[in-house]
Amino acid sequence: MEITFLGTGTSHGVPVITCDCAVCQSQDPKNKRTRSSLWVREKETSLLIDTATEFRIQALEANIQKVDGVLYTHCHADHVFGFDDLRVFSKLTQTSIPVYGNGPTITELRDVFSYVFRKTQEGGGKPQVETIVVKDSFRVQDVVVQPIPIFHGVLPILGYRIGKLAYITDCSYIPPSSLELLQDLDTLILGVIRHEPHPTHLNVAQALHLTRKLKAKRTYFTHISHLLEHEEMSEALPEGVYLAYDGLTIRI
Repeated sequence: MEITFLGTGTSHGVPVITCDCAVCQSQDPKNKRTRSSLWVREKETSLLIDTATEFRIQALEANIQKVDGVLYTHCHADHVFGFDDLRVFSKLTQTSIPVYGNGPTITELRDVFSYVFRKTQEGGGKPQVETIVVKDSFRVQDVVVQPIPIFHGVLPILGYRIGKLAYITDCSYIPPSSLELLQDLDTLILGVIRHEPHPTHLNVAQALHLTRKLKAKRTYFTHISHLLEHEEMSEALPEGVYLAYDGLTIRI
């Protein structure tokens, strides 16, 4: 399996509009963060986790040539507003792209992008998708995907496990039953927003505690705010824990 961090930023992205802090003004490209999403390739299958606001730019940078399915964590703007750009991939194959999520996510997605699901003037075209509500493990072509129920504040959302990889972002609480689904990982990806406590996201201390508990071979932090500088934070992290950055590609 090969994965690429298409984006690693929070809902604001980095730099943040109007901000003149050191990270937002940094010339280090690893401090430039578009909104978070992941591209997963296993065998011949190409999957996205979320379609971030900058998905078009991310897809061009990563040279994504096909999308066989999209795994949605939840329907907040920074995770879904690249949805319309799926139309390029459905037009190429002339087939509907399956998109997956829990019940609330799919319901809201169909509401936010209602023009896709009703008869309208075509114009430049619309994405052809099939929305699928998931609770248990499912297959996308030959790839088995395990949804991981987690909480984003009080909002029930999903993380995902594919083989030895797990992607958990926008998380403030993982139920015990979901922790059981996160054992024996090669690579764990966690959304980590800042040092200070946050009501709907993990902070650095909480994420490190979870890292020690789950004992994945390696852990990457994503969904990072402008309050964490890449080089400084990377040097402070323990062995086996890394700060991800836009464009980072790893093999599992």
